Amino acid sequence: MKKIFFLLFLFSIITAEAQILGCTDPLSKNYNPAATINDGSCDYSSVKIKPKYSVKLDAILKETSSLIQSDTLLWTSNDDTDTALYAIDTKGVIQNKIQLKNVTNTDWEEISQDSLYFYIGDFGNNASGNRKDLHILRLEKQSLSQNNQKIDTLSFSYSNQTDFTKTKSNATNFDCEAFIVSGDNIYLFTKQWKEKRTSVYVIPKIPGHHIAQLKESYNVKGLITSATYLAEKKLLVLCGYNTILSPFIYLFYDYNDSGFFSGNKRKIKILLPFHQMEGISTQDGLHYYLTNENFVRKPIINIPQQLHEFDLSMFLINHLKQ
Repeated sequence: MKKIFFLLFLFSIITAEAQILGCTDPLSKNYNPAATINDGSCDYSSVKIKPKYSVKLDAILKETSSLIQSDTLLWTSNDDTDTALYAIDTKGVIQNKIQLKNVTNTDWEEISQDSLYFYIGDFGNNASGNRKDLHILRLEKQSLSQNNQKIDTLSFSYSNQTDFTKTKSNATNFDCEAFIVSGDNIYLFTKQWKEKRTSVYVIPKIPGHHIAQLKESYNVKGLITSATYLAEKKLLVLCGYNTILSPFIYLFYDYNDSGFFSGNKRKIKILLPFHQMEGISTQDGLHYYLTNENFVRKPIINIPQQLHEFDLSMFLINHLKQ
């Protein structure tokens, strides 16, 4: 028996020694070819990219704030009082409009989906930071074109927000414009105006009131506005912009079960100044569609609402082949 225990002890030592922590991404500056386990330490050179193309969207979408791809169409919504969903093609032309019934739009900021439902996040909270009606609408896809639309609500509050004193605009850490649906849960990514970080909160994807539990945070040095996700590839992609409206895409991939920020973290800057990117979507993890809101600061700046396509193959193809 002692011999068996000794052999097991020896095997555990050999196995531990065989596992080498380090950066496993050949695209990084500190790639370690001997590393067998990604420890999230990869460091990357600064990169700036341009879209493959950009097209102006219809004026009705000047407040476009979300984007999701379903079949061959992209779905978006406005973040004002408009309670419709719009389907556009990859050239930005509106192909369908679905008017949602018996709902309001306080501040719709994101759309996500699973196989049965669309989810719309009415949780924008930048005006005063003290909303107590944060919620997500769950829309049964099959019912949307029918008279009897099936829509229910998932309301929530943040587990660590105890002070609901009104703040000045754009001064809270409890704003949110991005979320994904994965498995049985919804993951919220905050837009932290004060700290320029994003925090991940989780709630179950079932109707009712929930306490959004804080899971992790990361310093993105900017404001996160949208998310897209490929669960099977362990790839999360966020978009946003900094305080002078320089947009970016943030790649999180090859992470472990401890959280989205445990693996590779790469920021891709976008060469489109004063573009308020508000929506991002992908189906293959290589090609991405983004939308920006109309942004006007007379007499100098007049950026129309647009749809952009980006090719990120050079950054992600090796990871997606794994």
